[in-house]
Amino acid sequence: MIDIFLIPLILAFLLVIIHAWFGTGILQRGIIFTDLAIAQFAALGSSISLGYFHQEHLYLITLLFALIAAFFIAFASLRNLNLEAFIGLIYVLGASGILMVLSHSAEGMEHFKSLLANDILFTTQEQLTQALLLYGAIALALWKVYPKTKGFIRELLFFSLLALTVTSSVQLAGVLVVFVLLIAPVLVASMQRRFPPFPFALWFGWGICLSAISLAFYADLPTGYTIVSIGAFTSIVSVLALSAKKESVSKL
Repeated sequence: MIDIFLIPLILAFLLVIIHAWFGTGILQRGIIFTDLAIAQFAALGSSISLGYFHQEHLYLITLLFALIAAFFIAFASLRNLNLEAFIGLIYVLGASGILMVLSHSAEGMEHFKSLLANDILFTTQEQLTQALLLYGAIALALWKVYPKTKGFIRELLFFSLLALTVTSSVQLAGVLVVFVLLIAPVLVASMQRRFPPFPFALWFGWGICLSAISLAFYADLPTGYTIVSIGAFTSIVSVLALSAKKESVSKL
């Protein structure tokens, strides 16, 4: 039994660590849907590879589209504009593009479902090794290179490394899983004051994944969507429980 769970649990462990770090940066910047927009553009690249190139050059096309979205967001973050609205436009462009590209594909809807939330129970040893090497290289860049940058270069590096992370994560876990693991743990961690935020976010994210993978296996449910549902539900309940009541605003 442990052989079935070992690879997906290690993958979930890695996904939570790398996404919690980027989620902290996204939350600090106040641009919550950045990851969702980049993930959607990465998914658009994956769809184009399937729809027009029979999945040839899948990784390169997916990464290219993720980097395009990252560049637009990094550039826009230094401009005087409504950044959330701008990111929303990137998201809907990616979402509509996916449906347009896959509309004439016989296997389009199945591919679309896997892009939203994939079943990590079927992750292979090779995929896990590739993810470990990639996330390790990204972590090294964040540790050694990122702190030495500033201004536009710093923002571009942050969003480019996020795009590289998301490119891999979307193919392994799906757009919605990426969003939940990026935002849910750090959001709940930011609401509590008892424990250090980042370690708390890691434990919260690991708890989500462990519960979801176990439930999906024993109840025969799709793993990706189970992670999304449990992550979203527990986060909603936790945030409401931890948040203070808003003071009433007197009418003028």
